Amino acid sequence: MEVVQIPMKIDVDTVSPVQRKVRVELPADTVNEEFVRAYESLSQRTKIKGFRPGKAPHSVLKRLYGDEVRGQVLQRLVERSLGEVMKERGLQVVSRPEVEANDCEEGKAFTCSALLQVKPEVDVKNYLGQEVERVKLSVEEAQIESALRHLQETHAHLEPVEDRDHVERGDFVAIDFVGSVDGKTFPGGKGENYYVEVGGGNALPQFEEALIGLKKNGEHTISVAYPEDYFNRELAGKAAVFSVTVREIKRKILPPLDDEFAKDHGECASLEELKQKIRVRLENEVQAIQESSLKERILTRLIDAHPFEVPPAMVDHQVRYLMERNQSRLANQGAASSRSGTSVEQMRKEIEPQALRQVKATLLIEKIASLEKIEISDKEIQEKVEEVARSAGEKGATIREIYRREDAREDLRSQMVFDRTLVFLLEQAKVKEMASPIDAKEKKS
Repeated sequence: MEVVQIPMKIDVDTVSPVQRKVRVELPADTVNEEFVRAYESLSQRTKIKGFRPGKAPHSVLKRLYGDEVRGQVLQRLVERSLGEVMKERGLQVVSRPEVEANDCEEGKAFTCSALLQVKPEVDVKNYLGQEVERVKLSVEEAQIESALRHLQETHAHLEPVEDRDHVERGDFVAIDFVGSVDGKTFPGGKGENYYVEVGGGNALPQFEEALIGLKKNGEHTISVAYPEDYFNRELAGKAAVFSVTVREIKRKILPPLDDEFAKDHGECASLEELKQKIRVRLENEVQAIQESSLKERILTRLIDAHPFEVPPAMVDHQVRYLMERNQSRLANQGAASSRSGTSVEQMRKEIEPQALRQVKATLLIEKIASLEKIEISDKEIQEKVEEVARSAGEKGATIREIYRREDAREDLRSQMVFDRTLVFLLEQAKVKEMASPIDAKEKKS
């Protein structure tokens, strides 16, 4: 047993790189001091008949509130002793300790033990000058034309079809529909004035194909079969019948791609200037994609070169974070039911490898940031908060309120340190340019 600065004996055993078994013993005098403080505090805030505030003797308080005080003292002794151990040994505990403690009594020593999950000691080597390959990518004319057509599509408008009364591929139709399976309607199977782009791929393909040839204002019956892997498990593999009425038939009118289009929708003097603007944007996107890919390769090499154990609690925390994020994303996309056939345990199993990788990456980058003294100042934190708040528009005030909390600011600081350290590693890396697969194929031919 080792005596530390306060009157307490501690014994710390290394169970594993991420676990410590701690045993502590506090002398009777220390226990008595905690009981005295607890009774004095209770006396000040409790009204006892026949006694002025703060004047009730401990014997009376003990008779009335003894069990409550013992519980408070026990909690305080555990917190105090474990806190001192963590401070003395420099342990970075990552989860709530698993505590085993005896009851505490006045005049007797107090002992307890706890199993702690801690951050591992990570020894990082040879992280500078990593050799990584970057595939040489360039922006082709076809990509520029595709982006230009996409911009043209976003500024298209719809006009009623007057020269025919039936639906053709490419039309936009407003329909009323009611669907049933085995004669029963189902959630989401009914709509009024619902727009469908025929052949656009936004509805069930069979449904869109069946609309071709239907006449305006006529009542029609459509039969479709939902695929076996359809996201809604209640409909997957089943046949449905829809009663459909076509209310409107419209065609999409694209604006001409000319200098006027460039002025109105691209803030450019000419179509050629708009194309150049698109090229620059696409080149920046390619550069960002390449940089992100290089960073991932650097992380992968770091992780592969440094095998180490991580605390289960950190992985579990990251798993829960990723699951909540995925559920939120699916809900926002209106596809929360797409994983309805997947159990929580199955989702955890799928996500755990990703979570483990992210935890390892975080611990490695934290260590490198410490070695290289990479930091983020409070001023930089505030500037980032303002940047995020401005980009959030009407939600800016909410963003600022969130980042008034110290924990939120520290989370942001950690993320910014992570990002800055990755940039540093990329700057120090030896990047080898590789020809793209298409270029290599052309050279061989």
